[in-house]
Amino acid sequence: MEIDDITPVAQDYVKAIWNATEWGEPPITTKALAARFETSAPNVSETLRRLARQGLLIYAPYKPVELTEEGRRLALVMVRRHRLLETFLVNTLGYGWDEVHDDAERLEHAVTRRFMERIDALLGHPVADPHGDPIPREDLTVPHPEDACRLADAAPGSYQVLRINDDDPAILQRLEEWGVRPGTRVVIAANGAALTGAGQPLDEPALESIYARPLPA
Repeated sequence: MEIDDITPVAQDYVKAIWNATEWGEPPITTKALAARFETSAPNVSETLRRLARQGLLIYAPYKPVELTEEGRRLALVMVRRHRLLETFLVNTLGYGWDEVHDDAERLEHAVTRRFMERIDALLGHPVADPHGDPIPREDLTVPHPEDACRLADAAPGSYQVLRINDDDPAILQRLEEWGVRPGTRVVIAANGAALTGAGQPLDEPALESIYARPLPA
């Protein structure tokens, strides 16, 4: 099965299901999918049953949704498209990192494999998108650091920002103003306060959106 053999709705669903657990979070719920796609829970359940019949996922009411091997493969094709497109829009067309998500969501359903190969080559085969999310390689392997954690849950110490959730443009805009990007150093104090290396305090929504790795003491 190729990615264009399934509908744009199916493409969105398998990508959302895979994205939900990428950084160690629990599987996405029917309620969360309904909120994500602005539809009803019964509509989500029906879509999940249809995708299960297509062999893309395993679904049973009141249990976490699980992608099949085929569903995971197609999800990673969509993730690769999305993150390469975001990188292209920022690096080549001058988009801000808070502007790219919605346009990449639209474009990812229309591009061809050849087009994505050309973009990948043009960009020099980037390993991460503007928010720090790893771009699946051409063989669909995804390099993830094993020691990543959400900063909101981090113990006191020094950390390097790895990725920033791009769901909320307002948070991205604030972090841009504060000079926080992938690679930025953040210190969690003993009292739980978080400061960038430049001394900028970070609020709770920002900490919830940032994943980082501990730096050597």
